[in-house]
Amino acid sequence: MPAKNVTSESQFESEILGSSLPVLVDFWAQWCPPCRAIAPSISELAEEYAGKAEVYKLDVDQLGDLATKYSVMSIPTLLVFKNGELVERSVGGMEKARIAALLDPHV
Repeated sequence: MPAKNVTSESQFESEILGSSLPVLVDFWAQWCPPCRAIAPSISELAEEYAGKAEVYKLDVDQLGDLATKYSVMSIPTLLVFKNGELVERSVGGMEKARIAALLDPHV
């Protein structure tokens, strides 16, 4: 199952902040080369963590208000939410193992 796309603020609130599982959110944009570089890793993690965590992609060009709300200044920015709370933040491109390491303590 690939990463899900966040398409609205209401979806973000219900599916991410309201999730009983930890959630990794990739704040990205189509024009961002490092965002495109980590996209395969994000998709693979979505499959590997199915049932243990949720993985979402949020296009900052479409949902800039959410990017602003969570102080996303550079992309890619990866945020991990657990029980509706922001528990991890990482900025910049990184290898898959480092992305998994953000999520692992919360699974």
